[in-house]
Amino acid sequence: MTPKQQLYMIGNAHIDPVWLWLWQDGFHEAKATFRSALDRMKEDPDFVFTASQAAVYEWVEQNDPALFAEIQQRVREGRWAVVGGWWVEPDCNIPSGESFARQGLYGQRYFYQKFGVTCKVGYCVDSFGHNAMLPQILQKSGMPHYVFMRPSPHEKGLPARLFWWEAPDGSRVLTFRIINTYGTWGDDLRQHIRATAGELKDPQNALMCFYGVGDHGGGPTRENIASIHAAQSDASLPELIFASPEQFFAALNPADSFPVIHDDLQHHASGCYAAHSGMKRWNRTAENHLLAAEKLSALAKQVTGLPYSLEFTRAWKNVLFNQFHDVMAGTCLEEAYDDARNQLGEAIAIADRASNQAVQSLTWQINVADVPGSIPIAVFNPHAWSVKANVEVEMQPARGDEVLLDSADSPVAYQIVRSRVTTGWRNRLSFVAELPALGYQLYRFAPGAQATAFPQVQASPTHLENSRYRLEFNPQTGALRSLKDKANDVELLAADAAAVVLDDPSDTWSHDVVNFNHAARTGFTLKKMELIEQGAVKAVMRVTSECGSSTLMQEFSLYNDLDGIEVAVTVDWHEHQKMLKLRFPLALYNLQATYEIPYGSIQRPVNGDEQPAQSWVDVTGGANDQRMGLSLLNDGKYSFDVDGNSLALTVLRSPIYAHHLPAQPQADTLYSYIDQGVQHFHYTLLPHAGGWEQANTPRRAAELNQRAVALVTTCHPGPLTHQASYASVSAENVILSAIKRAEDNDDLIVRAYETCGTTAEAVIDLPAWGRSIQTHFNPSEVKTFRVPRDAALPVRETNLLEGLAEE
Repeated sequence: MTPKQQLYMIGNAHIDPVWLWLWQDGFHEAKATFRSALDRMKEDPDFVFTASQAAVYEWVEQNDPALFAEIQQRVREGRWAVVGGWWVEPDCNIPSGESFARQGLYGQRYFYQKFGVTCKVGYCVDSFGHNAMLPQILQKSGMPHYVFMRPSPHEKGLPARLFWWEAPDGSRVLTFRIINTYGTWGDDLRQHIRATAGELKDPQNALMCFYGVGDHGGGPTRENIASIHAAQSDASLPELIFASPEQFFAALNPADSFPVIHDDLQHHASGCYAAHSGMKRWNRTAENHLLAAEKLSALAKQVTGLPYSLEFTRAWKNVLFNQFHDVMAGTCLEEAYDDARNQLGEAIAIADRASNQAVQSLTWQINVADVPGSIPIAVFNPHAWSVKANVEVEMQPARGDEVLLDSADSPVAYQIVRSRVTTGWRNRLSFVAELPALGYQLYRFAPGAQATAFPQVQASPTHLENSRYRLEFNPQTGALRSLKDKANDVELLAADAAAVVLDDPSDTWSHDVVNFNHAARTGFTLKKMELIEQGAVKAVMRVTSECGSSTLMQEFSLYNDLDGIEVAVTVDWHEHQKMLKLRFPLALYNLQATYEIPYGSIQRPVNGDEQPAQSWVDVTGGANDQRMGLSLLNDGKYSFDVDGNSLALTVLRSPIYAHHLPAQPQADTLYSYIDQGVQHFHYTLLPHAGGWEQANTPRRAAELNQRAVALVTTCHPGPLTHQASYASVSAENVILSAIKRAEDNDDLIVRAYETCGTTAEAVIDLPAWGRSIQTHFNPSEVKTFRVPRDAALPVRETNLLEGLAEE
């Protein structure tokens, strides 16, 4: 006998806490929606309500405890379904891997503390795409199921509504793509029910049908519920069951076979990867400052006894809230970004205070001998591998006879560069520090009888050169026209690398746009090119160009002792409905394009489509019968394309704020445009032989985003030596991404992930804690360890929730 077809009716209210309204409005609408859902439960004993987003629940708890108590009761009864397990429904491309870990950590802990449940169903119904690492992140956050809606079938073909979604490490979540919509705005749902029922087909005899007024909240109405009851007696329709997503997944036959998808789920709203540069940069800065601060704070607590900051939770909640998909995507009201800036600014300030406390405490314990006239400089490395990094510090004016010495009193090349202080009261010292893994080295700038002579970086008005690279600039346009890898005798560029201005008449989301390739009539022209720094550490070429009312300034820095070319970018943008890209035509063939995604990477077609990525993108191919490539690292951009042999970084888009098609701009209306004014970011060009794996691209990108921390100190006694390392990982393809205090006690939490899609045998050494962890990583695996404060207890592997929801 054929099983009766069933539709599980999921009453919900998709609540955008911020979108075409501010968070204060979303706050009120959350209360109103939850009140309405509770009232519907009193009226109808069959009705079941589903809602996600711990942040919204916390609003209600803090502002209306009685209302919150009613929700707790309905959760206990099984009539109110808590789903999602995350702090908000975030954008699922832009946040870092660690941010997704924290979404689950803070979301699931909240739901467990307040309701006694952890969510089994991941729920991100309106986000605009979903990165391929999410199945592993969801599984390790206690959620074996996932529900989404975008991309729609016309944007991403899938073999079924219900499928296994498999991450690169092999983790799977049973995933459901919502049919038609998560929300309904009509009263009678029969047409919506029939459309959903039309997708029932053997062997799948059950699907979910979502209903309820959404976006600005509201939820299921009396009329919605009445129409479902009326349809239950319609013999032409499947059986209609008031239910939750968890009930639907629990009712599935475990013997059923579902197709398997090995991919990310893209694309919807490709313009969102670049919309609102400020939002993207604030997010990246907050994430990385917090991660560095946690590591340094955990270290200072262990080494000097400095109390671990209690403010990190508030800081992370600020970050997680502003990763809500419309905020992060750049599609909210303009005023909403004032709030986002302030909240992320608070998070960054908390992180910076904690970092400073840690560095000051550690530095104060270093034994710094009193050498007359010397200036000690302590430089800290927040990474669990040794790092060579440019360090710049402001100090009193140099006399000219000083030497820079490392902890072994060996001379180090330095360069006096332009100070940030314009009065001449200060000098800015630049040097390349060699730093031990998660540790520090003490340098001294001191009078010397005779300074050591170091070779200068070669430079002229049109070129920069060191032992590894030669860069040439077009004197007519200022474009980088040659990037020669001297060690491998390979020219990387096929033509001038230039700034490209494109026409972009699409809406804020760029609905139904997958690539941007319409060149604008006007482009950049060279205003000035000048060699502004040259010495034993680096040479810097500044190229300033103009387009219309806009200015682009790029400062190319080439170092004697560092791989790669660092570029500091300042853009003053005043164009409307335009896109700015930096495009690098490459003299490579058979390109493979690899993009960093949260806690992993993915290869994508070389077809010019706009693609999301995190802190690096790589193109590798053939050149002179050898394998060569170029990695492009950045500290605040997320949108790229690779077209043929051309790699491009999307700097910005300037659509109208919160403009949604099919509405068209009106000629007589005043609009506000995104990304107007000044912005700053950095990128690094990293040529390499072999693949990005051999170039350690993930580590180099992490170094750009979490920079070494330098502190000019004084002479004082202390128990610490001039150099120390406190944590390291033996395998180069494993990154130690988080070291923090556990949420529930003084244990240490250590998280690491495999970066290259290969297995790894790794030893994580934690000498500051007297621990060593030997472990095996599967390809692209994320691992979390709990290190007990009690040294007699063993280290154990745990989940992303630090042990919560473990079976």
